[in-house]
Amino acid sequence: MAKAEISWEAEEYITHEHNTLWYIGLLVVGVGLCVLSVVLKWWTFLILVILSVITILISAIRPPRKIHYRLDKTGLYEEKSLHKYEEYKAFGILKEGSHFSAILIPKKRFSPSTKVYFPGTNGEEIVDMLGSRLPMEEVKLDFLDKIVNFLRI
Repeated sequence: MAKAEISWEAEEYITHEHNTLWYIGLLVVGVGLCVLSVVLKWWTFLILVILSVITILISAIRPPRKIHYRLDKTGLYEEKSLHKYEEYKAFGILKEGSHFSAILIPKKRFSPSTKVYFPGTNGEEIVDMLGSRLPMEEVKLDFLDKIVNFLRI
């Protein structure tokens, strides 16, 4: 008999180790783009580059939060936020290295998907519970996710 509720904790995103060379590379690319934007007088682009480099640095330094998740008959709870099953048309499981994630695919065309990491020990229960409510589809990393993984952000 399937459980009525499953709870777990997981980090909000996968962390990557960054060495000194990574930080130097980020700053070199950022300074290069800043110089280019000043030469071409692209002031809005200059502001965008500066804000982007600051945001990437903050996200690289800040450790991920531990988030409490719960699956029950209503949907997926992410801390206090509820994602109802009715909002999604399907789900898929993705393995990134040693990390597993469930991706909930929304019914609305331009709504973002919901990505939830989970420990491998709970994987079968989580897949069974999601599978009892939603059809399972094959999912792959999209282009932006591949770039983020490549840059180790």
